[in-house]
Amino acid sequence: MVPPLVLDIDGTLTTASGRIDARAFELLPDWDAPVVLATGKAFPYPVALSHFLGRAETVIAENGGVVHVDGETTVLGDSEAPRAVVEAFRERGGDPGWGARDTVNRWRETEVALSLDADEPLLREVAAAAGGDVEVVDTGYAYHVKATGVSKGIGLERVGDALGIDPDEFVAVGDSENDASTFAVAGESYAVANADGAARNAADVVLEDSYMDGTAGVLAELRARDGE
Repeated sequence: MVPPLVLDIDGTLTTASGRIDARAFELLPDWDAPVVLATGKAFPYPVALSHFLGRAETVIAENGGVVHVDGETTVLGDSEAPRAVVEAFRERGGDPGWGARDTVNRWRETEVALSLDADEPLLREVAAAAGGDVEVVDTGYAYHVKATGVSKGIGLERVGDALGIDPDEFVAVGDSENDASTFAVAGESYAVANADGAARNAADVVLEDSYMDGTAGVLAELRARDGE
């Protein structure tokens, strides 16, 4: 049988231009094992993608801050400290970078995301001054200000408990430092070729192909194993 999957979205199921690669809609709907979408995006995004894939809405959102599995949503993160950090960042002249109509954070429950155009050194300085309960994660798409006690890996452990599947049975594919915790928990992990250094160092295998090309290759290999 094919193994359960835990897949990042941006940089992993997308093209280089950020669009969902059409192959996701060819390869994932009929995958005969659980598929977990684990992302830094706000909760509605992976839920919607699961819906359009025709999959159960089994998701890890906001870098582990929100987990939805078997019809139950659990909020593991707390936005109070991250929001205070971003407010202090603003007071010191920092700009989150999204403009007045910020849809990036509109539905975000446990963290705050800032544009990569934001002043990273200042943001990290403000976060450090807040103590060890808050951290800044650079996903390559945004700076996420989040609680240190949540991660995609912890989210995967919760999903595994709910589904009765040992996290070691999952195969993970991702591209950035927020996937390193997933790689540490999953039994087998792959970083696509466009992955950052943290993901590359944490993965069992660094693929030769980027974005969905790399992910599709992993899925083909897993299906081939299933046919042996």
